[in-house]
Amino acid sequence: MPHSYGYRARTRDLFCKDFRKNGTIATQRFLKTYKLGDLVDIRADGAIHKGMPHKFYHGKTGVVWNVTKRAVGVEVRTRGTGKSLGVDLVSAKVLGGIRNVNKQVGGRIMKKRIHVRIEHIKHSTCRQEFLERVKKNGRIAKLAKAKNVKVPLKRQAALQPKPARVIGVKSTNNSVETLYPEAYVNLFV
Repeated sequence: MPHSYGYRARTRDLFCKDFRKNGTIATQRFLKTYKLGDLVDIRADGAIHKGMPHKFYHGKTGVVWNVTKRAVGVEVRTRGTGKSLGVDLVSAKVLGGIRNVNKQVGGRIMKKRIHVRIEHIKHSTCRQEFLERVKKNGRIAKLAKAKNVKVPLKRQAALQPKPARVIGVKSTNNSVETLYPEAYVNLFV
């Protein structure tokens, strides 16, 4: 049972750097542009203590609502019901499958908006597959319309049922063979 309840309690593995990822931070991280409405992932970098978010927000995805000189304002959103986060969903509005969570603190209901330095965030790729699928479906629909053919654009399950077929027994390779159980032989008599 832990005996410290500080701001960074139980974050030894959470904030540690990945294997062989130590050293100076790449300048590419500072040169990225963040705009209002961008989806960003919060991933605290243990090497930079300034502007580090609380451990609760580590691994969460949010929307940029403010951009300052060194930091970005992020409105944190969570998927699902929020019960696993210990969040009271008194006022939650569904935004494209992601819930905009308002957290109850005492008697107040507060929006979870935080400012995080840019060292601790990165552009999220959570919608990348969806956007690629939209472009692909647009191309397929355009070709189908030109050929006057109807094409299903919905995602299909990986394993579809096999089409119906008839198994013939007329050829020599497909002769019917009846199997019988072998007679029991007691080896210890």
